[in-house]
Amino acid sequence: MPRTLFRQILRSHRYLFKYSLARPPPRASTLHTRSCSRLHKQHEDDIDLTLEDHGNYDIILPQDPLASSSRGSTRSVPSSIPRPPYAPTSHLKQRFRQIRQSILPDLSPIPLGGEEEQKLRRAAQLAERTLVYAGTLVQEGITTDAIDAKVHEFIIANNAYPSPLLYKGFPKSCCTSVNNIMVHGIPDYRPLHNGDIVNIDITVYLDGYHGDTSRTFLVGQVDNLGKELVQITEQALEAGIAACAPLRPFRDIGKAIHSVVRGKNFSVSSAFTGHGIGSVFHCLPWIIHVPNTEPGTMQPGHCFTIEPCVVRGTNADHMVFGDGWTTSSTNWSRSAQAEHMVLITDNGAEVLTRNTT
Repeated sequence: MPRTLFRQILRSHRYLFKYSLARPPPRASTLHTRSCSRLHKQHEDDIDLTLEDHGNYDIILPQDPLASSSRGSTRSVPSSIPRPPYAPTSHLKQRFRQIRQSILPDLSPIPLGGEEEQKLRRAAQLAERTLVYAGTLVQEGITTDAIDAKVHEFIIANNAYPSPLLYKGFPKSCCTSVNNIMVHGIPDYRPLHNGDIVNIDITVYLDGYHGDTSRTFLVGQVDNLGKELVQITEQALEAGIAACAPLRPFRDIGKAIHSVVRGKNFSVSSAFTGHGIGSVFHCLPWIIHVPNTEPGTMQPGHCFTIEPCVVRGTNADHMVFGDGWTTSSTNWSRSAQAEHMVLITDNGAEVLTRNTT
C-alpha cells in the first residue's frame, strides 16, 4: 500500500486505537505486521515515539479496516458440556445452575480438604495439560487460529468448556498474544514467523471450576533480547509465587516481582492483575504485580493467579485495538507473560498448574 494512502486511512480510522495515553500511532507501511529491524532504520521524523526494543521481530498492528476479518467463526461446544454462567445454554438444568452462580457467586476461600478443593485441582490440572499440548503446536508457519482450533478440541474432548469463549463476547477459545501484543490477542490467520514470541493463555471450565495458566513460547530462532524477556518474565512469576504463604500481605507479591526487574531494562504492567479464581472466572482477591499499598492478607483456601506482564523498556503503557480486546504496548516493544494458579494452604502455598512431568 502506498505510504500516503496508508496515512490517509490511518488518520481516518483513529477509532482503531483506544489509548491509555493520548498520542498518535507511529506511521508504518502496513496495518498487519512490520519488521522492527526495518522500522529502526527509518528517519526519526517518520516515527512518532521512541522505540525501546531494538530486537529483530515483526510488530503486530491493527488489521486494515477495509479488509475482511481474518479470525473465522466462533467454535461450537457440545450441549452436554456444562457451561459457565456467561455462556448461553439450552439445557434447563444448566441454565438454573448458571443463574444461581451468577446471583450468588462463591467469592470466599474454598474449604480445604473437601470436594471443592478436588474440583479446583482437577480444573487446574486440565489447564496445565492443555497448555503443554498447546506448546507442542507452536512452530513456524502455523496460524494462531489453527492452535485455537486444536486447543478447543482438546478441551471439549476432556468434557470441559474453554472459559474465554463468549466471555464478555470474546470470540475464541484461548488468547494468543504475539510479540508486542501484551494480552488478549485474538487467534487469527497470521502464520507464526521465525523469531516470534507468543503467549498462549488457557482457561478451562471443568465440573463447575475454572483452571487458568499461560506461558510465552519461542518460535524458531528468537533473538537474545526476546529470549531474555521471556526468561525475566518466568523469573518474575517465580518470585511472586515465592512471596505466597498464609497471613502474608498480598502486596508482597508485587514487591517480589519488582525486585526481579529493578535496575534492568524491563517494566511490569500495572494495568493487568492476577485474580481470584474458582467457581468464578475472575473475582477477589486482585493481585497487583507492581509495588503497592493495597490491604489484605492471604488466608488458607484463597486461590488466585499470578500473571505478570513484562515489557522490554521503561514504558509499560498499553493501548487496545479496535476489536476491543487485542492490547499492545504503546511503543511496540515486545511483551511476555507467564501465569500460574496458587492455592494457599494451612502450611504454605501450592502451585496447582505446575507441570511436574
